Amino acid sequence: MKKIILLALVLVTVFYSCKKEKQTETDQSSLITEIAPVSPEMMENAVIYEANIRQYSPKGTFNAFTKDIPVLKELGVKIIWVMPINPISKIKRKATGDKFTSEIADEKEREKYLGSYYSVSDYKAINPEFGTLEDFKNLVTTAHKNGIYVIVDWVPNHTGWDHPWVTAHPDYYTQNDKGEIIDPINPETGESWGWTDTADLNYDNKNMRKEMISDLSYWLKEANIDGFRMDVAHKVPVDFFETAKTELNKIKPIFMLAEAEQPDLLVNAFDMQYGWEAHHIFNEISKGEKTVKAFDDYMIKIDSTLQRDDINMNFVTNHDENSWSGTLKERMPNNKNIFTALTYAMPGMPLIYSGQEYDLSHRLKFFEKDSIPKTKGSYFELLKKLGYLKNTNPALNGGKVAASYKRIETNNSNILLFERRRGENKLIFMGNFSNEPQTIKNLNQGKMLDYIANKEIVLNNQDITLQPWEYKILIY
Repeated sequence: MKKIILLALVLVTVFYSCKKEKQTETDQSSLITEIAPVSPEMMENAVIYEANIRQYSPKGTFNAFTKDIPVLKELGVKIIWVMPINPISKIKRKATGDKFTSEIADEKEREKYLGSYYSVSDYKAINPEFGTLEDFKNLVTTAHKNGIYVIVDWVPNHTGWDHPWVTAHPDYYTQNDKGEIIDPINPETGESWGWTDTADLNYDNKNMRKEMISDLSYWLKEANIDGFRMDVAHKVPVDFFETAKTELNKIKPIFMLAEAEQPDLLVNAFDMQYGWEAHHIFNEISKGEKTVKAFDDYMIKIDSTLQRDDINMNFVTNHDENSWSGTLKERMPNNKNIFTALTYAMPGMPLIYSGQEYDLSHRLKFFEKDSIPKTKGSYFELLKKLGYLKNTNPALNGGKVAASYKRIETNNSNILLFERRRGENKLIFMGNFSNEPQTIKNLNQGKMLDYIANKEIVLNNQDITLQPWEYKILIY
């Protein structure tokens, strides 16, 4: 009798185990067990997301962010760039402006200021504000299961003042005539950049370079990350990055983003650079200070200064712009949609910054705890739709073998009209970058899909009028 009961229990257990396993497989049908190595193919149709862990959630932790990775997948995100994960120096910790926390007498007031992410006290440690190493590794694993790569924000130009190197290896740092370590200096003026919470590293020191590469390697081996975003990359010697890329690629293929607009960095070290110039042009057109001609001039310029396999990161906001230059509501109060769509339609890779997807309308505090909204609205849906198109239509390929870009003349300085093509895939972007209705005459593009409106459109030598800041993405 006991054997019969035991057998029954075993059968019931197996039944429910199988049922549970089947449900799990169904629930996670879109997950993968192992992500493919970084490759040029991945870069062609990727959207990159900048994760500000501190401000992403009320808790400001890795775990709180990790729960939302499937939401990022909805937006077509293929790469997550995590802002610096390392501990922040306590010595000369920034509070606000040029003020240090040590200058604040009130203890409660002093505790509010968490310092700059970019004043690192230990390259091989985790900021306890965000959680543990295991929490971060789980973030990376979860991203990989969702087909998303993870790169870490790295600060190679300087460290915080309580980094171990300051006392153990003062020769790793730039020193003045008195032998004192100094903060980073603007070579054009000879004056401080104002980053007084940091100590400038000396790249003439070969031992420092070796240790830096060793610390970079640690994160590939320990946390299985997929690359780095290099802070102020233009202030670090190009040959260091070339050596670092060669050494790191021996561990695994990596993706490298330079916070710079410097073509020689892209030759052998970086895959992608910031499209700063385009971003500033967007702001100026938005305010009526420039016309589409500025964008045309920019596209002609990069066609001659960049190599075929160089990638620009296109953006309407990021952590610096949001905190210091203004929100999209401030800079693009009535026209952020057209500029957002342009970052997806033009050659390159579009960026989404934490909170942008939820139409963030306030400047996030830089040195203090803050948070972003989490209500999905029309702008979220727009990013979702643009992300899907970027991921699936080769005409928007923007990586090492980008789809072609052909400007179509309209004889109207307020209208931008261009074609992207890859093989049989063709896409037309048209936009009115002005406060007045504008008409494009004699369009002869045939039958197409108006992608955003999701309706068919036929243009056989017809005129089309675009309302202020209206745009269309037409696909075949």
